[in-house]
Amino acid sequence: MNSKRSTEIMVGLFVAAGMAALFVLAMKVSNLGDITDEKGYEVVANFQNIGGLKPRSPVTMAGVRVGRVTSISLDPDTYDAKVTINIYPQYDNIPIDTSASIFTAGLLGEQYISLSPGADDFFLEDGDVIDLTQPAVVLEQVIGQFLYSTAEGE
Repeated sequence: MNSKRSTEIMVGLFVAAGMAALFVLAMKVSNLGDITDEKGYEVVANFQNIGGLKPRSPVTMAGVRVGRVTSISLDPDTYDAKVTINIYPQYDNIPIDTSASIFTAGLLGEQYISLSPGADDFFLEDGDVIDLTQPAVVLEQVIGQFLYSTAEGE
């Protein structure tokens, strides 16, 4: 009887551990797993086209994650996408003339913002605006332009 009970407890613990591992994996895949994100400073970048960029998308510099997109809204004056970015506090030395571009991870992967550092001696601070931006390249537009230019060449 005691052996059967200990087996049931072990199976229960194994199932619970498996479900916990599955939960952690799901949180990581959905970019919701970074519960320990430190609050850094926020900067804004305006883009003409953000493609499929979403809140919580990664922000990288030289391939290293330096922050996340916190919100996306439409600027009522310029009709550009206003992207608010949270930069992690340990990256407090990003030059103020840094540029931001939207790229896609792989052919059909998630979109992210890549920062290219400038050479200015002043650094980004909370509330600053990144002026140099490059919008997302939409795959459908590129294919359409290619097909159109090929058709004209014939």
